[in-house]
Amino acid sequence: MADEPLVLGIETSCDETGVGIVRGTTLLADAVASSVDEHARFGGVVPEVASRAHLEAMVPTIRRALKDAGVSARDLDGIAVTAGPGLAGALLVGVSAAKAYAYALGKPLYGVNHLASHICVDQLEHGALPEPTMALLVSGGHSSLLLSTDITADVRPMGATIDDAAGEAFDKIARVLDLGFPGGPVIDRYAREGDPEAIAFPRGLTGPRDAAYDFSFSGLKTSVARWIEARRAAGEDVPVRDVAASFQEAVADVLTRKAVRACKDEGVDHLMIGGGVAANSRLRALAQERCEAAGIRLRVPRPGLCTDNGAMVAALGAEMVARGRAASDWDLSADSSLPVTDPHVPGRTHAGAHSHSHSHDHVHEVSKENLYS
Repeated sequence: MADEPLVLGIETSCDETGVGIVRGTTLLADAVASSVDEHARFGGVVPEVASRAHLEAMVPTIRRALKDAGVSARDLDGIAVTAGPGLAGALLVGVSAAKAYAYALGKPLYGVNHLASHICVDQLEHGALPEPTMALLVSGGHSSLLLSTDITADVRPMGATIDDAAGEAFDKIARVLDLGFPGGPVIDRYAREGDPEAIAFPRGLTGPRDAAYDFSFSGLKTSVARWIEARRAAGEDVPVRDVAASFQEAVADVLTRKAVRACKDEGVDHLMIGGGVAANSRLRALAQERCEAAGIRLRVPRPGLCTDNGAMVAALGAEMVARGRAASDWDLSADSSLPVTDPHVPGRTHAGAHSHSHSHDHVHEVSKENLYS
């Protein structure tokens, strides 16, 4: 084994088939096959469509990642896969593929947590994560504040959305404005030409008696939708750019305000922002402004690493190997509601990341030339 572990990661929690390869904290390949266009006509992700797309894309995407990285599957020190949370059917495709490759190659398998992976991916761009690190994860399925003192073993939830996730709210408002799907990028684009102070939309859960670190975007979504409906009912034009900017400002305001508050309350001087919504230009700018004012160092991966990808799974897998965490058993299963307090799913029989069962070596010998030549 090289000084730094060479790990392949597979991500299939939603509509992206992601395969990444890293050596330690160095990204070698990040191959993604997205099925977003297949979901666009439905206005959202359809689980069955996503699962079938993963099946079709899996092997070609793994081959592309290996080619891009310039490595052989035999060279890998481990295979990591998102075990949860996510869409059950989609997760099963990734877990099944990872188990098949790991078993046939005779490599240790690591089932890891999707949310912890979103935090760990920042190591590929900004180096080792400080311990502790506060993480704000915002995507179509999650809006969470997490405190990580050890990304492989100790991730503590500080707060989460009690209804709609931030990305979900972006999609729904884009639909009301007839801007299409996904909503995040298109609202960001329109908002750049709008006035963020044009309309005073509400900031959910920001009252003195509200939960300090929890989020709520359902009320904001409803308020924006009713404002638009009222304008249309009155026969007036809807100022799409101003609505987009004002809505986006309300989301970014709440997310950054609570994240900075959590850092101050916990005495943490590093804030990491990840997840698909972290690609939003206003969220990044406002977070930078508020972190600088509070003396907090902000870490945000480049947009391509914020959305779901295999690189983040590989990054966490490599950290598991490097720290000697136990590999997963072959009966690893997908868990659509895997809690973030479980950064990975350790096996019962593995003593550590560098030891794994050799009982299947005969399978490796028989199949490797056919599958991985």
